[in-house]
Amino acid sequence: MALAASLSLSFSSSLLASPLPQPAISKPHHNLSTFRAFRCAFAPPPPTNTPSTLPPPPKKKHWKQGEFPGISDSSLTRRPPLKNIKKRLDRKDGAAAWVNTVTEALADRIHKKHWLEALQVFEMLREQPYYQPKEGTYMKLLVLLGRSGQPQQARHLFDLMLEEGLEPTSELYTALLAAYCRSDLVDEAFAILNQMKALPRCQPDVYTYSTLIKVCVDACRFELVESLYDEMKQRDITPNTVTQNIVLSGYGKAGKFDMMERVLSEMLESTACKPDVWTMNTILSLVGYKGHIDMMEKWYEKFRNFGVEPETRTFNILIGAYGKQRLYDKMSSVMEYMRKLAFPWTTATYNNVIEAFADVGDAKNMEYTFDQMRAEGMKADTKTFCCLIRGYANAGLFHKVVGSVQLAGKLEIPENTSFYNEVIAACAKADDLLEMERVYKRMKDKLIRTDSTTFSTMVEAYRKVGMTDKIFDLEQEQKIMVADDSNDE
Repeated sequence: MALAASLSLSFSSSLLASPLPQPAISKPHHNLSTFRAFRCAFAPPPPTNTPSTLPPPPKKKHWKQGEFPGISDSSLTRRPPLKNIKKRLDRKDGAAAWVNTVTEALADRIHKKHWLEALQVFEMLREQPYYQPKEGTYMKLLVLLGRSGQPQQARHLFDLMLEEGLEPTSELYTALLAAYCRSDLVDEAFAILNQMKALPRCQPDVYTYSTLIKVCVDACRFELVESLYDEMKQRDITPNTVTQNIVLSGYGKAGKFDMMERVLSEMLESTACKPDVWTMNTILSLVGYKGHIDMMEKWYEKFRNFGVEPETRTFNILIGAYGKQRLYDKMSSVMEYMRKLAFPWTTATYNNVIEAFADVGDAKNMEYTFDQMRAEGMKADTKTFCCLIRGYANAGLFHKVVGSVQLAGKLEIPENTSFYNEVIAACAKADDLLEMERVYKRMKDKLIRTDSTTFSTMVEAYRKVGMTDKIFDLEQEQKIMVADDSNDE
C-alpha cells in the first residue's frame, strides 16, 4: 500500500489533464478512314439554235500518281453506316472502361493485402487485349506476395513477367529476393543474388545487400554478414545507415555488445552513414530491454551530443525501460519533459505506463492511467488490454479480467495470440481450469495461432493439480501442430 501511495504521488503530477499539442500486350487495331467523295459537275451550256454546235465533253480530274488511286465513283458513295462506327467505338470505350474498373479493383486488393484475390484479378486483366502490365504493377504484386509469405507465388509471377518479354531490373530482382528473405529462405535468396550478379543490367545494389544482411542477422548467421560486407567492399558499395542499423539491432539482440559498439563507432567516424534517430532508438531499446539503465542513459547523452534529436518513440523507449525497472520517478519525469517540449503522448506512451503498473499488480494506478488515456481521446489497442488483463490477474481481481475481455469485444479490439495467452494465464492463476479450456477452445475455433507460451501456461496449470492425462493430450496436439507447420513449409 505504501508503494502504491508513493507511486500515485510521483506519477499523478504528469497525468494531470492538459491539452495535447496538435502538432498485356495490346493488339493492333485499324483506324477507320473517312472518305470524302469529290464530284465534278459541269452544267451543260444552254442549248443554242445552231445544230452544228456540240456541248463540250466533261472535264476529268487528273490525280497524281499514288494520290487517290483505284477508287471508282460507286465505291466513293458506299460509306460505312455511321451507326456501325458508333457501335464499334462504344465497344472499344466500354472495354477500356472495364479494364479501368478492374485495374482499380486490383489496386484495392493490393492495398488490403488480399494476395490471392489480387492474383485472380490480375489474371483477368492479362486476358484483355487492351491491358499491358507494367513494371510498377509487377513490383507491387511481388512486394505483396513477399509480405504475405508467398515466395513461390512471387517466383511464378516473376517467371511469367519474363515470359511476356518485360525486361527485369535490379529493383524487381530485389523484390523477389526480399520475398524469400521474409520467409527465412536464406539459401534461395543467395541463389537469386548470384543470378543478379550474372546479369549486367541487374547488378545488386545497397538495398539488395541490406535485405540479405537483415535475414542473416535475424537467423544469427553473422559469418554470412561479414562475407556480405566484404563483397560490398569489393564492389565499391558503401553500407548506408539503414544497413548499419540492421546489423546493430542483430548484434544487440544476440548480446554481442562489443560488436555492436564496434559498428556504432564506425558510424560515428564515417562520413557516408552517420547515425540517426533510428540508430539512437535501436541502441536505447536494446540496452534498456536488457535492464542496463546506466548504459542507456550514457548512450542517450552521447547521441544528443552528436546532434541526434529525440522523437516521441525515443521518449516512449525511455519510459518503458524505466517502468520495467520500477523507476517511476524517472518515468514520470520523462512524461513531464514530453509535455514541456510539446511531444504528444501516444498510445505507446500510455501502454508503457499501464504495463509498468500491471507488472506489479498496481490496479489503482493502472486504472487511473487507462481512464486518463480514454479521457484524452487516445485509442486503446491489443497491447493495452493485454496489460490490463495481466495487471488485474496479478492483483487477484479476476472479475475485472472478465470485464476487460468484454470491453475489448465492445471496442472491437483485434484478438491475437498474445491476447488469448494473457486470458489463459489469468484463468490459470485463478485456478479456473474449466474457463481456461473454454478460452483455449475459442482460440482454436477463431483460428488464432497457438505458440509455446500457450502450451507452457496450460501444462503448468495442469501439473499443479496432477492432471497428467491433460498434459499428455496437449503434448500430442503440439507435436501434430509442429508436423503440420513443417509440411506447410
